[in-house]
Amino acid sequence: MLKRMLAGIAILAAMLAGQTQALAITDGDLDNGAHPFVGLMVAKAADGTPLWRCSGTLVTPMVFVTAGHCTEAPAAKAVIYFGDVVVSGTGGTAPNICATGRVGYPCTGGSTGTVHLIPSFDPNAFFLRDMGVVTLDAPAPGITTFARVPALNSLDALKTGKSTFTSVGYGLQQSFPDAAAWKDVAIKQRMVAHPRLLQINGGIVGDFSLLLSNNANTGGTCFGDSGGPNFVGDTAVIAGVTSFGRNSTCAGTGGIFRLDRGWSIDFVDLFLGGGQGGDGL
Repeated sequence: MLKRMLAGIAILAAMLAGQTQALAITDGDLDNGAHPFVGLMVAKAADGTPLWRCSGTLVTPMVFVTAGHCTEAPAAKAVIYFGDVVVSGTGGTAPNICATGRVGYPCTGGSTGTVHLIPSFDPNAFFLRDMGVVTLDAPAPGITTFARVPALNSLDALKTGKSTFTSVGYGLQQSFPDAAAWKDVAIKQRMVAHPRLLQINGGIVGDFSLLLSNNANTGGTCFGDSGGPNFVGDTAVIAGVTSFGRNSTCAGTGGIFRLDRGWSIDFVDLFLGGGQGGDGL
């Protein structure tokens, strides 16, 4: 999803000044089929016009978890593509350019669905409740394993500097100040990185987010990874969805919205029919 500067708000504006919505994995590795339940989502308006792209995760055959800013208005629908490589480049040949003229989006196939936004989402403070879901019209074909939602408040046991994550997404592999340079690192391929926990329950993240490293040693997230999963260690438990970045070059740190809080679990449960309810770590 395209970057959007945070609107100025009272208390958190100073703490979160300069953060932007995180739109790809940096300094990472190819996923090579390790996370088949992670997909690239193209949000669409009610008339079918493509709006933006994000990443996200299937927690059941028909429930896809992503970020709230990926499902906010005017998004009404979504098409989700699963695979290690969704678009092989950004040149002007099919399938990289659709009839609409939008470069770098898939044109055919994919799983269709309806987007849902957590009711408490505030577009001027998206990071406080950055939670969205897509309900698919039919089960995603060929996917038989799924991610899991964490147990209530289970992430409180994580340790700064020690706890690691597996971040997965389809976003940019690098970001540059030069507006034209993105073309060389914008292949829509599923990649992974292994950032460390830098901040929890305080500082700029409050009780709603986690701050993770984003550097050449651990890798991190960038534009296009919004909504993608950050798994606890090497498990399939989603600690949080990629939510925000601190600068335009996707360096330093990145924020993820926590899925272990009551508001997140309750929202996802609306679509699970009481089926998952938050698994342990």
